[in-house]
Amino acid sequence: MKSKVIITLIAALSFTGCKETFLDLAPISSASTATFFKTQADMITAINGAYATLQAGGQYGNYYILGEIPSDNTTPVLSGSVTDQDEFDKFYIRTTNPVLLARWNDGYRGIYRANTVIDRIGAVAMNETLKARITGEAKFLRALMYFNLVRVFGDVPLVLKEIDDPSEGYEYGRTPASEVYAQIIKDLSEAQQVLPDSYSGTDVGRATRGAAKSLLGKVYLTTKQYAEAAAVLKEVIDSGIYDLLPTYAAVFNPANKNSKESIFDVQYKKGLVPREGSGFGNSFAPENSGNAVIQFGGGGNNRPTPDMEQAYEPGDLRKNISMATGYTNAQGNRVDYYFVKKYLDAPVVSGDSDDNWPVLRYADVLLMYAEALNEIGKTSEALPFVNRIRKRAGLNDLSISSQADMRLAIEQERRVELAFEGHRWFDLVRTGRALPVLQAKAAAIGIKTNLTADNLIWPVPQSQIDINPSKIKQNPGY
Repeated sequence: MKSKVIITLIAALSFTGCKETFLDLAPISSASTATFFKTQADMITAINGAYATLQAGGQYGNYYILGEIPSDNTTPVLSGSVTDQDEFDKFYIRTTNPVLLARWNDGYRGIYRANTVIDRIGAVAMNETLKARITGEAKFLRALMYFNLVRVFGDVPLVLKEIDDPSEGYEYGRTPASEVYAQIIKDLSEAQQVLPDSYSGTDVGRATRGAAKSLLGKVYLTTKQYAEAAAVLKEVIDSGIYDLLPTYAAVFNPANKNSKESIFDVQYKKGLVPREGSGFGNSFAPENSGNAVIQFGGGGNNRPTPDMEQAYEPGDLRKNISMATGYTNAQGNRVDYYFVKKYLDAPVVSGDSDDNWPVLRYADVLLMYAEALNEIGKTSEALPFVNRIRKRAGLNDLSISSQADMRLAIEQERRVELAFEGHRWFDLVRTGRALPVLQAKAAAIGIKTNLTADNLIWPVPQSQIDINPSKIKQNPGY
């Protein structure tokens, strides 16, 4: 499990000539299409190109900006691009915010690549088992990218084919979110039928059957199909493939990447040319800390809030692995500074570490399964899965009998177990808790507006409306 698939943009040569305009849907150059997508090797390169987009800033490279900063978990650094991130922290979001434009463009860039694989692979003479697997990988990636788009923007254009003419992009308006979710469920249901349970060698890190089922369970939770969520998540648990690592610290040790707790990560590898390492450690380490926390210093992004620190119970072993409240500087003095510790692998150069970004891990599955069971009235059956997570954290078992109390207990465990992995904001929105939780803390965390349902999704990038105003309309409240 130590080897992994490291996806590089160089490996995606078929996509480098893509002219990116509206929705990033314009076709590959005629020269490329005439010579590519002909062989099995071409299709492997093509699917690698789809994986490569996951590293982009608008996907998982800066996932924390939309997954953590709008919540009560973290706050942005008070310098540099503070305005762009601070808008999400305090809810005064511009329709021209570049973070949103990156989410839109990078998401559709990845969807374009996945669509190209799905459309082209049928005509390629190659091993049929591998053909089915690559098709499943492409459907998993398309589903993941649409899931991240629909949760951010609501209704989004649903594009399910390679676009042959740039003008075709103007035919797509915003598809109702319910239809987008239906397609996501379809893609994942089909993907899990053909994806393998595991990989070996350099293929480790690709989407598996367990990844498709785990994501499907999360989608079912989001759409409030709780019985369906419980059923598919139980399949992941019963497979026996995954398990919690003995200690929480081991989960975030790069030596254990792609362990039995990992279900799907965005893959990074330091020391390569071109660079394929991750920058989370340098990004999150304290500003002006020199090499005291991490080599080459830090940017101070994604700072835990005091409220986040107080969320940990006394004795919770996860706290000191996940965050710190200060560090010792080069002069031997204590500096009070909250920062994320989960991603502190020593970089080769600044922004070139071995830390993966965890998209789906087994602890998440156990807590989602508990949530699904609780929502279908099986609170007593849900409790052991919550207590299993707590036991590894060094905490005592809970004793809960009511559905309402279990909801709050699961919310709490998800917050501290999955802290700084990009779940908190989407969890609060999914469970209907975003408005009451954040409004109660508005003064403490600096929210500048009275939050309403309009704040639960973000504005469509203004550039997309300007390009196609007859089809793309803005979300209410922006």
